[in-house]
Amino acid sequence: MTLQIFTLIGALGMFLYGMNMMSSGLQKAAGDRLRGFLAAMTSSPFKGVLTGIGITSVIQSSSATTVMVVSFVNAGLLTLTQAISVIMGANIGTTVTAWLVAWLGFKADISILAVPLMALGFVLSISKKDQRRNLSELIIGFSLLFLGLSLMKNSVPNLQETPEVLSFIQGWQGHGFGSVLLFLVFGTILTLVLQSSSATMALTLIMLNMGWIRFDMACAMVLGENIGTTITANIAAAVGNVPAKRAALAHTVFNVTGVIWALATFPFFLKLIGFITEHLFAVPNPAASGFTIELAQSNAVQSPSQTAALFGLSMLHTLFNTINTCILIWFIPAMEKLVCLIIKDSPNTKEETYKLKYIEAGPVATPELATEQAFKEIIHFAQISRNGLAYAKSAISETDPDRFEELRSKLVKYEEISDRIEGEIAKFLNAVSAGDISKETSGRIKAMYKIIGELESLGDSGEAISRILTRRNIHKKTFDADMVKELETMVDDVDNAYAVMIENLNAAHLGTLSDVNNACNAEDRINNRRNHLREAEIEEIETGRRDYLTSVYFMDTVNELERMGDFIINVSQNLETS
Repeated sequence: MTLQIFTLIGALGMFLYGMNMMSSGLQKAAGDRLRGFLAAMTSSPFKGVLTGIGITSVIQSSSATTVMVVSFVNAGLLTLTQAISVIMGANIGTTVTAWLVAWLGFKADISILAVPLMALGFVLSISKKDQRRNLSELIIGFSLLFLGLSLMKNSVPNLQETPEVLSFIQGWQGHGFGSVLLFLVFGTILTLVLQSSSATMALTLIMLNMGWIRFDMACAMVLGENIGTTITANIAAAVGNVPAKRAALAHTVFNVTGVIWALATFPFFLKLIGFITEHLFAVPNPAASGFTIELAQSNAVQSPSQTAALFGLSMLHTLFNTINTCILIWFIPAMEKLVCLIIKDSPNTKEETYKLKYIEAGPVATPELATEQAFKEIIHFAQISRNGLAYAKSAISETDPDRFEELRSKLVKYEEISDRIEGEIAKFLNAVSAGDISKETSGRIKAMYKIIGELESLGDSGEAISRILTRRNIHKKTFDADMVKELETMVDDVDNAYAVMIENLNAAHLGTLSDVNNACNAEDRINNRRNHLREAEIEEIETGRRDYLTSVYFMDTVNELERMGDFIINVSQNLETS
């Protein structure tokens, strides 16, 4: 028994390791195309459901799919709405396992192709081409995932050899609706322990096939398994950001809501399952009153009642998730509002904008996904930096000393924030670079280092403007209305350049950036205005219409704004090389 428990734990470890390896290989093999595929396949709730069905049908684990979906939400690859639709599809896709077991029988090993696939994965791993090596990682991870599931199924105690376990379980039956709730809780706990609804479903089919539990109790276990399977995504989201936590909670809300209506209509739902199974497969009605499972004389064949029970339970699993999806797909916006209401943003919204949004504590994600996280964080960094420019514009025209000091403190704080964000992103990129990355990913990371350096310099410029204006005030100089108007116009030019830069960052993230001519045009406007103001100011000094020291502070501010334009254009130019 002790050995079986350790084998079960090891099998679970193999399953999780295979899932992570497969996900990593998939991301490396797909590269930048992965993001485009996800966006295209989740552009509508219906497509999102199909995506979830397809992925889960292939990897045979809704838990693996939902963990990946939570990771994609954490990286900003999927919105919460898209994630909910994919999770709905994953719940349908995971029902394929039950049908495979029911159709092929319990002597068929679902991991039969795992070892041959590993051989193929090894052959690809020694290839000199990166794409083939990445594909080998995907195949080997896929094989380990199936082996892990198979070992988990085979490592549970043999109930035929331990009849006391049988009598313990059978004692729960015969208590009406109370028994339904007991087996629902049992299915939930068993799935929490095994961390795989597919494995728990296989165990339920075994218990039903051997006549250890009644059909209605097995159905209750399946409903419980749908609740238990949500814990995996919630564990994965524990170290994620707020959207990731919301995606995991949406999975729980979706499944719990389905279980509630299934319990409310339990007798009628079972009759529907029995009717469909009886007429579709020409087998006895497993939900009929007095239905009993007759064991076959030979282990090589199944009795009609065994076949009916297995098909009926598989049908319930599929129909439950399909009906639940068809009902709740229309309420995705309501579910999104509910999880946002339960998991709120930080009460201090201002402070929240200063924190990293897409890079969180915990283990570094696989390289391709990690670079997506870093790039989204860079876009967030650019937006924060742009907010600082608004304070610089207000400080230029502010004449109240107390208000000016408040604005100066804001600019100093933004410079500190820029330093901290640059450091955190760089630290994250260092960790990613230490892993096994492709040449393409390496080049992209180098471009990111340059970009965050330019964004940090923008924070320095904002703080430099605050120092120029502080010296102006110390010497009791003021800008007249015309000077303020000219500076505000130049700030607007810089703000426009900021908007273009962020537009290019988003386009590069989507893979649609073709050129940066828009950024060059924005930089030209800033340079032309700087030249115009310089010539006009020299004329003002020569004619004696302007105090020289005031003009010095004015031109220093103009030059610092022009420097900001240089940093901004550098960001867009680095995007072309990434």
